[in-house]
Amino acid sequence: QLQLVESGGGLVQPGGSLTLSCAASGFTLDYFAIGWFRQAPGKEREGVSCISSSGGSTDYVDSVKGRFTISRDNAKNTVYLQMNSLKPEDTAVYFCAARGFDYCSGYQLSFFGSWGQGTQVTVSS
Repeated sequence: QLQLVESGGGLVQPGGSLTLSCAASGFTLDYFAIGWFRQAPGKEREGVSCISSSGGSTDYVDSVKGRFTISRDNAKNTVYLQMNSLKPEDTAVYFCAARGFDYCSGYQLSFFGSWGQGTQVTVSS
């Protein structure tokens, strides 16, 4: 079964940091762009960041630019999301998903698959 598994979420104070991991099970990530998404209660799932299959190209939505960094280690079959300067509005369940191409071009949900179960990130004092 092709699946991604997210980990690393938790409770953090405003201004704090967390690093999320997205590990693949049953397939190699080498050929896929990987996206990070988040969904806050009562809101639609939104794209946050994307990284190309080689890691040479990355994209961020404006709300996280300069605070979040996406990276990947294909040898470990894992993609990471380093989140710094966290804000209460970053509170959400974070998901990763594989894009059906090796490059990033937007966050249309139908272009992504193998969704994981998500990991909760709560930013609160």
